[in-house]
Amino acid sequence: MPAARESLLEAAGVALSARPWPQVRMVDVAAAAGVSRQTLYNEFGGKAGLGRALVRREADRYLDGVDRVLSAPDRAAERLAAVAEWTVWAARAQPLVRALLTGAWDADLPAAGRRAPGPGELARAVRDRAAAALTPGEGPQACELAVRLALSYVIAPGEEPGPGELRRLLSARTRTAGGR
Repeated sequence: MPAARESLLEAAGVALSARPWPQVRMVDVAAAAGVSRQTLYNEFGGKAGLGRALVRREADRYLDGVDRVLSAPDRAAERLAAVAEWTVWAARAQPLVRALLTGAWDADLPAAGRRAPGPGELARAVRDRAAAALTPGEGPQACELAVRLALSYVIAPGEEPGPGELRRLLSARTRTAGGR
């Protein structure tokens, strides 16, 4: 029932963007997905299961975006900067991504559950994906820098970085660190 599962997750995501998780009703999610409430319960077991699946889906979508920007044919510095920009944008656009990256969960979001990656695990996954996407010698240190820079903008938001600002900062840093 993959189509029903995706429809239910999409409907739950839309519902969560409109109201806090405690106000999201299973009957409304099922109706929006065009399935019965029983189908929803069969698929997820209950609201907690739906919430955990929604959190996992957002983590996967975030990491898919990381992979997408890393696959560009740009220089290492540009790809790392793109990861940083994607991280900042995704965290600001998606409260679940922000919670996953920071560990700051509030009552308006579904609980992550034990299977969701924590902030450290997610940061390591991004760093490792970036290190794997770069040619040897471009440095895991630069990958770590890109992730930490992005997370600093997420954790301590201030003035929005201007277009290309993260790219400029990372480009200068990776040149001095021996990156390409």
